[in-house]
Amino acid sequence: MALEIGFLGPWEIKADGQPVRLAGRRRVALLTRLALDAGRTVTARQLVADVWGQTSTATAGKQLHIVVSKLRDVLTPEIIATVPGGYLLDVPRDHVDAHNFALLASQARMARERREPGTADGLYRRALALWRGRALAELADSWAQIESRRLEEERLAVLEDHIDLRLAAGDHHAVVTDLAPHVQAHPLREGPRAQLMLALYRAERQSEALAVYQEGRTVLVEELGIEPGARLRRLQQAILTRDPALELSTPVQSSTIVPAELPVDTRSFTARHEEVGWLREAVADAGVAVVEGPGGVGKSALAVHVAHAMAGRFRDGVVYVNLNGSTPGLQPLPVLDALGHLLRSLGLDGSAVPGDLEGAIARYRSLTAASELLVILDNALDADQVRPLIPAGAGCRAVVTSRNALTALDNARHLHLAGLGDSDAVTLLARIAGPDRVQREPEAAAKIAELCSGFPLAIRIAGARLAARPDWRLADLADRLADAARRLDTLQYADLAVRTSIAVSHRHLREEPSGHDAAQVLPLLGLLDTPAHTPAATAALADWSEARAEAALERLRGARLLEAAGPGRYRFHDLIRLYAREQAAHELPAEERAAAVRRGLHHYLATVNTATRLVHVQPPEPAYEAEQPGLALASAREASEWTEAERDNLLAVARQAAESADPHTAIGLAIGLHWPFNYRGWVTHLADVHRTAAEVAARCGDWAGQGQEESYLGWVYRDQGRYEQAIDRLERAIVCWEKAALPHRRMGSFNNLGIIYTMLGQLDLAVANLTRAWDIAEQIDDNYARGAILNNRVHVLYRQGRLEEAIAQAKVAVVEWSGTLYGEGSARATLARAYVHAGRLAEAADVYQVALALLREAGYRIGYAVTAWWSGQTLHALGRHVEARQDWRNCFETLLETRLLTHAEVNRLLEQPVPDMPGPIRNML
Repeated sequence: MALEIGFLGPWEIKADGQPVRLAGRRRVALLTRLALDAGRTVTARQLVADVWGQTSTATAGKQLHIVVSKLRDVLTPEIIATVPGGYLLDVPRDHVDAHNFALLASQARMARERREPGTADGLYRRALALWRGRALAELADSWAQIESRRLEEERLAVLEDHIDLRLAAGDHHAVVTDLAPHVQAHPLREGPRAQLMLALYRAERQSEALAVYQEGRTVLVEELGIEPGARLRRLQQAILTRDPALELSTPVQSSTIVPAELPVDTRSFTARHEEVGWLREAVADAGVAVVEGPGGVGKSALAVHVAHAMAGRFRDGVVYVNLNGSTPGLQPLPVLDALGHLLRSLGLDGSAVPGDLEGAIARYRSLTAASELLVILDNALDADQVRPLIPAGAGCRAVVTSRNALTALDNARHLHLAGLGDSDAVTLLARIAGPDRVQREPEAAAKIAELCSGFPLAIRIAGARLAARPDWRLADLADRLADAARRLDTLQYADLAVRTSIAVSHRHLREEPSGHDAAQVLPLLGLLDTPAHTPAATAALADWSEARAEAALERLRGARLLEAAGPGRYRFHDLIRLYAREQAAHELPAEERAAAVRRGLHHYLATVNTATRLVHVQPPEPAYEAEQPGLALASAREASEWTEAERDNLLAVARQAAESADPHTAIGLAIGLHWPFNYRGWVTHLADVHRTAAEVAARCGDWAGQGQEESYLGWVYRDQGRYEQAIDRLERAIVCWEKAALPHRRMGSFNNLGIIYTMLGQLDLAVANLTRAWDIAEQIDDNYARGAILNNRVHVLYRQGRLEEAIAQAKVAVVEWSGTLYGEGSARATLARAYVHAGRLAEAADVYQVALALLREAGYRIGYAVTAWWSGQTLHALGRHVEARQDWRNCFETLLETRLLTHAEVNRLLEQPVPDMPGPIRNML
């Protein structure tokens, strides 16, 4: 029997769609009580207490059995199951209208979080349509009245949520009609009154909106003797001043930067009509399209060409990553690194990018599940490298290029790409070198195409050389290609053709007076592993002035040996980078190469040390001083902007230094990166850097360096919530400081251990470690350290319930840290937390605002975000909801700016009445 029960209005029951008459108050009450917990056990004792109440007698248990038996007679025996201790109504929960209402309301809210307003609207309407009157109206029992009030409160909350959705969609005219009787029926509810005022205002009925406020004020004063709350008062003022914030706002996602990462399309792309058609069809219809073939055959050019043509079909953009699967001299890109690139392209950064493979895969699948994204995975090694990088959404597509077949990829379509035919190869050459020249020398053009074996990359290089030398005849180039000594057997191995063509361009620079510097610096650039090159770093490599280095970089860009990577930044094509490295090995003695690399690394070391001094109030002394001057950064803002621009380069030089025979530079760079990255919330980027540098320090017996690296690594793990590993690293750091005969340096490790044990709730251990840190701070008379330790002890005290002590100590920490924006801002934020725990919310709210101003000015982005979150929570508890949402928005937008949240995640958080705490700040005090 399909049983349906309804009590959101007049009581009704249907069996297989037909009404069932149920006589007797206790039968109705008992069935209703079981229906409230449909599918779950209700004890016999609870049923007797609720249904029989104060009149229950010694025979109530027997009466319960009788009523159950009568119900089974009317329905079917199996509907009410006897279970140990009680009874269970065996019907699906969505067959009870109250449970169905809750389910639909939950689905509607989730649809709002997914930015599906149409779906949410339909679900809200279905949920509210289930109500036919007052819930449980026929039952006067106390339990029924309690449930009736609870259900009515849920109905009102869902109705008001639906009104918010409709207001956001611009449905204010209809909202006025629907909402007015609701406000009349519930005159003391300020939420719907505010909604009605806003709807009237947007409907150009300002005077009526103000009248609704005045009516509400009159009712509140007469009935309760209170004035309207802050939300209504602020809304009245905003209406009076016609505040633009009341207009329909553009959603946050409208400012989303859609990734468009494709390399430039090849203007000379020729022929391949059949292949282009195949790939377009595959991208339109299939999840994954694989283009395979030998090196130099044009796989990447075809993929990029088609991606440019179809990019407009993908709402969420196009991302591109070179997997280095068959790039000479480079290791294939690890899957975790590739996922990091993809997640950053989708708007994440710092601690928001998981440091473990499974976590990164899960985050990538989650972000792409509802996306319409085109992903180009170029130069793949094998199916294992590609499989985790395939986007999850049905609206996503992936194009993979590889020298290998990748037949193990599931649900993929494959295209084997061969060389161009003779005619198409000549056409491609003509498009690059000029049709007139090809027409004048058709035999030479055909010879070049033949020698290039129809491989587009080789033909493009040949055509580019001709275009650069208009005085050459095609026969001249054909003769050069025909010379095996000059071609290095290029046509048998396509990559050798690339190498030879680059060498020709390089020699051309040497032949021209304006190209000498460019030709000289090209091999040097290959020595540094940075993704991009800047004039300042190039000047250090070459030991030149910055202006001379910039001129050489521009000349290389003009020769197409470098390409632009943003203002004042240049990058290599991977094959040209390899050529540059080979040239350095051939042309420069080992000692010159080592000296150039050291100059480049020390340029970054010097600038990192400068950035640390500028951004941090009490920076540590540099572990190792640099031998180069570095950039002359003038302010904390400049230092922060430089860190932002150079992030990938900084990580690359840190890794390169660790792999070199220069341990002190590796240790110095890793230590120097900590504070500039910390201020932007990026310390988790440094996990591998600190771990590797700690190993380097251990190998060379640098106990002080190892101590600092282990300490910072503990900090990184702490922010990732990996507390056991963090404790292990910090305890190692303490041992290292003792071996280095620097016992006072243990202070930072003890302090961090105190923070971790506080987060874990192990308050005795927290106190013990913070006390050890305090004793050292006292010994060395370090005011700044005392302030930090006191600040952390406050978090222990209020967790212990010692509220007055917490407040008093927080005030002392403010004094100890006064005069420094970072320190005083952090201390005041902690004082506010102590006030909150003491129930002094108004004082906390005021202190939070002072802390936010200080942290904003200090440029401490992650600290500002944490403080803004807690300030929002406090203001919300005070009923100052507009101010609370502004602080929450400030928190989320700061995390967005530092790429710790995506636009979509910010929107989902802002749609919640009380947003969840963002993941990147959950592991912070």
